[in-house]
Amino acid sequence: MPAEPVRCSDPSPHRLIVLLLDCLLVGFILNLTLQPLVEPDLGWHLRAGLDLVAQGWRLPETDPYSHTMPDWHWIEHAWLTDGLLAVIYRVMDPSGGLGLILFFGGVTALAWWVAASQARVHRTYRLAAMVASLWGALPFLGARTQLVSLLGVAILLWGWRRVQAGQRTWVWGLPPLFLLWANLHGGFTAGLFLSGVLLGLSFMMTICAGRPAVAASLDEPVLSWDDLRRCALALGIAVAVTFLNPYGWRLYQEIYESLTDRFMIETLREWQPVSFQGWAGKAYGMYLAGLACLMAGWYRRVEPVRWALLLLMLGLSLRHWRNVTLFLIVSLPLVAELLALAVASCVRWVPILRTHAATALLLLTIGTAGALSALGSEHLEHVWLSGKSPDVYLEQTEYPIEAARWIRSHRQDVGTRLYNDYGYGGFLLWHLPSEKIFIDGRMPAWRIGDRRIFQDYADLNREDAPGLAVLDRYAVDWGLIQRGSALALALEADHAWRTIYADAKVVIVRRKG
Repeated sequence: MPAEPVRCSDPSPHRLIVLLLDCLLVGFILNLTLQPLVEPDLGWHLRAGLDLVAQGWRLPETDPYSHTMPDWHWIEHAWLTDGLLAVIYRVMDPSGGLGLILFFGGVTALAWWVAASQARVHRTYRLAAMVASLWGALPFLGARTQLVSLLGVAILLWGWRRVQAGQRTWVWGLPPLFLLWANLHGGFTAGLFLSGVLLGLSFMMTICAGRPAVAASLDEPVLSWDDLRRCALALGIAVAVTFLNPYGWRLYQEIYESLTDRFMIETLREWQPVSFQGWAGKAYGMYLAGLACLMAGWYRRVEPVRWALLLLMLGLSLRHWRNVTLFLIVSLPLVAELLALAVASCVRWVPILRTHAATALLLLTIGTAGALSALGSEHLEHVWLSGKSPDVYLEQTEYPIEAARWIRSHRQDVGTRLYNDYGYGGFLLWHLPSEKIFIDGRMPAWRIGDRRIFQDYADLNREDAPGLAVLDRYAVDWGLIQRGSALALALEADHAWRTIYADAKVVIVRRKG
């Protein structure tokens, strides 16, 4: 049976108050989606894009940025996004940083809005659900190319909802969506996975709905066999067109090797199971608790496909941190619908809210305004400074911008083969583009024979006994290292090395002789 729209009363007879509340919610959304440029991988994405544009959009065959893996056949699965970032950065120069902030903020806001628009409820509920969801996603927002794939997921789910509603032509949007997506970001494979899951679940529901009693109990649409065949054909074409990328089938090979690299998965935090300790875990836990309360109180619909998809995404999000935002996008329409039902129920059961609805809404608007005012302007001031004067803003962060300035003016005093901490790689490619780096965020799964840079990096940075032989293996003759780290202390105490620069963030050491 067709899904019924969520019915709820108009939030207020006074449209101006509703509009004011919506504007305040948009203010919260801007505070959450606009973030400073502090993402570690942004630097190498931007450097790759600038070089791509400068070289006439010709991609390098091997890694041009490291001296440790220069023979690695680098497959940049976000090459088109990198190029777009570079174009924005150059066009808006000298305020290119602001352009990047607006780009990522716009992509984030659009992804969440498209996801929320699946809910057939008043705009205010969608905006409120977006605020709650973005707050839970806050640790994962910023200048991250993964947000492009979240937008792809939101568009995919939005299109699927249209197909369920009987707008069958939307299914032919899959091939062009995936053609573009496969060149923008490697997360298109998550979109293919979701499409396959939705098709499989719909296939099983169509079989079960053959029984009249089952069909009568369902609150979500059942696709016909013709619909399923059409969806399967469109998905097959979508898979085929993803091979229309600069790397062909090798793109899939690179993604598969990354996703199956056990050492990387066991080491990087984004691949670890979710822990509800710390701010990020507590924020996500509160979101899940709020969703559970809303479902317990007001969710009474029989929607097997939605149930299965939510459970699957919840399981994947708890298994790996990087999947948390996927669940937030998938669950967002449900949150908006349940908020509408909860408000309608409160209005129905609390007489004073029924008789003084305008007053209640005005008080809610004043409270929202107070909360937004309490946030202050400090965050947006940081965002502005980060985009307008990145070098000045970075002085307030852990990134060694002061050391980068020193290196520029003392290049003759340092060596030729640099060691850098993992988190500094992208930063250095942005701010010291002439230097070949030791490692950055592209390289955790890179391996040629027994040369595995990420594992060597981990051995070098053991807390108990740093493996200094790794520096000899890669002929490193100078290093930029976080001050006070086990490696920094070991090299400062080693007679073969000397410290040539130190500040509160880092030390720069050079091999003697």
